[in-house]
Amino acid sequence: MATHHLTLPVDVEAIRGLRLGDLVTVDGEIVATGGLPTHKRIIEAMEGKRELPFPLEGAGFFHLPSYSRDTDHGFEIVYINPTTSTRFNPLMPKIIRHYGLRIVCGKGGLDAECARAMQEVGCVYLSILGGGATLHTDAIKEVTGVGWSDLVTHYRLVKMRVEGLGPLTVGIDAHGNNGYDQLEARARERLPALMEELRAARESAAAGGGSDPAA
Repeated sequence: MATHHLTLPVDVEAIRGLRLGDLVTVDGEIVATGGLPTHKRIIEAMEGKRELPFPLEGAGFFHLPSYSRDTDHGFEIVYINPTTSTRFNPLMPKIIRHYGLRIVCGKGGLDAECARAMQEVGCVYLSILGGGATLHTDAIKEVTGVGWSDLVTHYRLVKMRVEGLGPLTVGIDAHGNNGYDQLEARARERLPALMEELRAARESAAAGGGSDPAA
């Protein structure tokens, strides 16, 4: 496991240099949202049905919605906290490929089709700490753009400058290695033995008149 400090925008060589399990901190401009309607609008922009508020080519795209408010001085972020990326599995492969995203970040990972898209274009999935709102919010230095202000604040497409965002863990690298799939496979391998152990413990408890350890 290695530690990396990335400044966005970042080139594909740096992304392909990351490996599953590496730790990353990020500086620079990221684009963030937590909304399914927002992702659908991005698809519509790809299809020429609407305009994007700002370019996404080669971006760091974060599933990092904010609790925010509109003030007389502009868009104020009170705090940010990640949302579950798997909600967007059906849409993300198209978005990754079309815009050549370099980073997708959130919690919970993405599926195999997303991982294939990442491998094709040179993109990684960075896992961010769920519930780490204070840590993440402290990394925000400036909001540099807000798109689709007709949406509720946490669905808007927000561009912000961050410093020292992280540490983030490479959960899917640009070589097709998906830590979430590997973890699920290991869990499935262990399940029969665990179930057998539980069955034996229950039978032993019943035979001896003891309590069920699983109760």
